Amino acid sequence: MSVLRAVYAFIRRIGSIGSMLRDPSVRFWKKLLVVGGIVYLFLPVDLIPPFLLPVGWIDDLALWIFITWLLRDTLDRYWKNKGAASDRVRKRYPDAFDVTYEVKEDSADQRPDTEKKKEKKDEY
Repeated sequence: MSVLRAVYAFIRRIGSIGSMLRDPSVRFWKKLLVVGGIVYLFLPVDLIPPFLLPVGWIDDLALWIFITWLLRDTLDRYWKNKGAASDRVRKRYPDAFDVTYEVKEDSADQRPDTEKKKEKKDEY
């Protein structure tokens, strides 16, 4: 995997953490791992002090790379469903999805009555 793909996947997985945390079907330990990582980011205690920019952020970055790698299968599920309807909506309205349809051209005699009325009005 190229470096750009890895960075892109990392950013997308970070973006799907919110959806994962809101899902009640996700196991508790996975949510606890993410919350622990967030707490570590904001704690004043770090392995490498943050005032040593940018070296001070290496431990935070390494932790989040590890968390996203460990939870990659779970996070990818939310990443790939981004923009699509949620599972809850699909369960509630199953007939609204995976519908096939066909667009047909309508002829003059199949037009709604409003257009026929306009034609009669023009005759007077």
